[in-house]
Amino acid sequence: MRKKIVAANWKMNMTTQEGAVLVAGILENLPAVSEQKQVVIAPPFINIVNVAAQVKDTAFVSVAGQNCHQETSGAYTGEISAHMLGAAGADYVIIGHSERREYFQEDDALLARKTDQALAAGLKVIFCCGEPLEIRDADTQNQYVEKQIKAGLFHLSNLQLTDIVIAYEPIWAIGTGRTASSAQAQDMHAHIRSVITAQYGNDSGNAMTILYGGSCKPSNAAELFACPDVDGGLIGGASLKADEFIGIIDAMVKS
Repeated sequence: MRKKIVAANWKMNMTTQEGAVLVAGILENLPAVSEQKQVVIAPPFINIVNVAAQVKDTAFVSVAGQNCHQETSGAYTGEISAHMLGAAGADYVIIGHSERREYFQEDDALLARKTDQALAAGLKVIFCCGEPLEIRDADTQNQYVEKQIKAGLFHLSNLQLTDIVIAYEPIWAIGTGRTASSAQAQDMHAHIRSVITAQYGNDSGNAMTILYGGSCKPSNAAELFACPDVDGGLIGGASLKADEFIGIIDAMVKS
């Protein structure tokens, strides 16, 4: 049975004090997560140590970094290494988020290097993929996402793949006024699983956790998580309010 995960990506939000209040609110009302149904919180770098301390006694709640550098150490002012994230208390790191790809021009080769650094540091990777509007309109989204996955992950072994979670982001449905249906999410997730299965075999394909990152909220989480190949969500805006995030976690626990 593959893991189901709800991951909170706070992005560039929450001071240390605000983050502490948010985490306290989440923990106070947290549904019963378990080894197979887990929660991950990805705060800004400055909050990782504090959030890790807050959740350390809560089983199956983990902390993630939102990014890491592709080198182990060095003269890279303003950057943070995977090893530093682990030392600060992170268990996961998000690699290849659509905002990193777009705003910071992170390409597939760079993301493969970042993935290697994260795994070498003992972190699990939430590897993001997804297509922009023009690709969806051209109906070439399957080929586009498949290329991202192959370039970023296919150099890994089956064993290394067990520390990978894939997050699908339909970029065209975020802030565009267009909405991705649960059927569209399921179709892409099934395709991603088939891509993994073709390269790594049925066991690896069936074990891969694939999250949905397209404006998931309490009102649509249950429908999305009911899809057979949707194993949870990578949550942005709805993770900044404790009650909304709890609602999404609850939908995952009941799925």
